[in-house]
Amino acid sequence: MANLKAEEIDLVLLCTSTPDDLFGSAAQVQRELGCNRALAFDITAACSGFVLGLVTGSRFIKGGGFENVLVVGADALSRYVDWTDRGTCILFGDGAGAVILQATSDEQDCLLGFDFHSDGNGQRHLHALVRSTDKKPGDEGAVSNGDVFLPSRASVSCIQMNGKEVFRFAVRCVPETIQTALEEAGLHGPDLDWLLLHQANQRILDAVAERLQIPPERVISNLSNYGNTSAASIPLALDEAVRCGKVKPGDVLATAGFGAGLTWGSAIVRWA
Repeated sequence: MANLKAEEIDLVLLCTSTPDDLFGSAAQVQRELGCNRALAFDITAACSGFVLGLVTGSRFIKGGGFENVLVVGADALSRYVDWTDRGTCILFGDGAGAVILQATSDEQDCLLGFDFHSDGNGQRHLHALVRSTDKKPGDEGAVSNGDVFLPSRASVSCIQMNGKEVFRFAVRCVPETIQTALEEAGLHGPDLDWLLLHQANQRILDAVAERLQIPPERVISNLSNYGNTSAASIPLALDEAVRCGKVKPGDVLATAGFGAGLTWGSAIVRWA
């Protein structure tokens, strides 16, 4: 779509919470694609990761020295769900999507406004904690951070989620962050052509749209096809919307990610 060669990419941002390497997988993506000139690094912000990646890539371009930025959202959450917990495992899917950001003049800047937040107090509502051993903290023989010798193996617990609290958080914070980003852009809800949220839960999508007074026909949703694919959900839905002719050049979209951390944020963008 962007008509670029791999060697023209200056920066690869991999937004993921499920890398294949503890130290990050962006360099592997860079290698496999042949983006030999590109700086590459991971962004870990769970379901907010892709929107954060969009803004991060835009800021790198604005700062100079970068013209073509590849932003990838990819997660394989099936690795970390408890398949006996049907309240959680049925919600998640695996996926990947990507966009190219390109340098342009200030008058043509397609990032119109953005807003981001974090609240570590909400971490208990959605997490997948690293365990030093299979034993729980406090159990006899469990390894603590103060031990001199590292455990022989480490593991990550399955995703734990308090669905009710995450829903309350999302329907409260997501409309607020979009409204803030709209104000920065000098726009209002009716100015939007599309609302493109992280595909977490249809009830959340509907509630946010209602609070922003955006009609259902302007809400992009493919949740029923793939489930919650975390950082991949927005680029997946965007790609489908572009390919089927919904999203056209010049359209203004409000995008928002929200999830573990807790983290949440939004960006108002014009599709080019």
